[in-house]
Amino acid sequence: MTNLPNSIEARDIASQLHSYTDARRHEEVGPLVIEKGDGIYVEDNNGKKYIEGMAGLWSVALGFGEKRLVDAAARQMEKLPYTHTFAHRTHTPSVELAEKLLSMAPVPMSKVYFTNSGSEANDTAIKLIWYRSNALGQPERKKIISRVRGYHGVTIASASLTGLPNNHRSFDLPIANIHHTSSPHYRTMKQDGETEEDFSKRCAKDLEDMILAEGPETIAAFFAEPVMGAGGVVVPPKGYWEAVQPVLKKYGILFVADEVICGFGRTGNMFGTETFNLQPDIMTLSKQLSSSYLPMSALLINESVYGPVADESHKIGTWGHGYTASGHPVAAAVALENLKIIEERDLVSHVKAISPTFLKRLHELSSHPLVVETRGIGLIGAVELSKEGIDVGALGAKAAGTFLEGGLISRNMGDAMAFCPPLIITESQINDMFDIAQSGIETLAKSL
Repeated sequence: MTNLPNSIEARDIASQLHSYTDARRHEEVGPLVIEKGDGIYVEDNNGKKYIEGMAGLWSVALGFGEKRLVDAAARQMEKLPYTHTFAHRTHTPSVELAEKLLSMAPVPMSKVYFTNSGSEANDTAIKLIWYRSNALGQPERKKIISRVRGYHGVTIASASLTGLPNNHRSFDLPIANIHHTSSPHYRTMKQDGETEEDFSKRCAKDLEDMILAEGPETIAAFFAEPVMGAGGVVVPPKGYWEAVQPVLKKYGILFVADEVICGFGRTGNMFGTETFNLQPDIMTLSKQLSSSYLPMSALLINESVYGPVADESHKIGTWGHGYTASGHPVAAAVALENLKIIEERDLVSHVKAISPTFLKRLHELSSHPLVVETRGIGLIGAVELSKEGIDVGALGAKAAGTFLEGGLISRNMGDAMAFCPPLIITESQINDMFDIAQSGIETLAKSL
């Protein structure tokens, strides 16, 4: 499933890859046809209303039907519906959005590069990193490390970074030079008697052992989400980032923080990078950047990345990369308005204020016999289900169905049920959401 050196417990890490599967039943489900949305709610074509407990795909920060975003798109569509950013051309929304993102960056960043999805952003990051290695005269420095259970997209390169087996099976992935180190999920991966801090140190040692086994001079970068999203909402254990980041610095390895889910308020700060005091060289952004009203993503890169890339491009005579819709003017205008609203309404403070209620209701579910773990931070969380004799994924698939029947859209990743509502959710709506979830789990238990 992945390229792993035999000398660093490769079989253990490989078993992590294979043990975490999104084992969906071969049942006929859906399609659920969503016709409209308002705030945290969506409505299907039969008129049934649901709480959108996943904010679409972790992404609709402002909820559905935000008129200011609609108006921003309409204004820009009338003024300039499209122009590209190739051949020394640009447009005002792209320039303003780049400046805005640089001003918001939690660590010093030099440039912004626009793409159209999180997958494209991470794919482009890989190309930038390889290009930089060549520019520095280090053509052997091409290997990239990500983590078991990490999620970074579904293009050929970004799916290779993703550490989930069903994103590899039958796709002939991962590609060469992509390696996966240990998952930071404390409950499932800890050893007997191991504290969170000790487990974090062991994860850092696993990473360093992999680097040494492969050769530090061959490792270009490490990709990681501040909090794992699609891998089951895995919040890093105590001391994890404090142990891992020095390893990267020790060997001169670039750090790419995948903020596609965590960015723009989800963890209780504007970026997950702030929540965990990270020092990335590249940040990839998408989803809540535009509340997914239009496709938009971006990379923030620091000067140590940009300088060699610029030098190499001058040497070649061009930067041979780009997308037709990179920095699309309408998407950029919507993203600008979206960020303006997040700041005007101080949604980051709102998340901090309502997070205690969100986490309290989430953790209360841990008292149910079917629940083996609850985990979360800010306004993102998961409840993991388990019952002896039932295949991995079966409970999650059934729970998703009972939640849906009760009027709540969640998402099961294996048996982990995720909660990631729009940032605008209120305290009373949080209680409504978890009331449905609690009832759904009880209904599921009775059916077993």
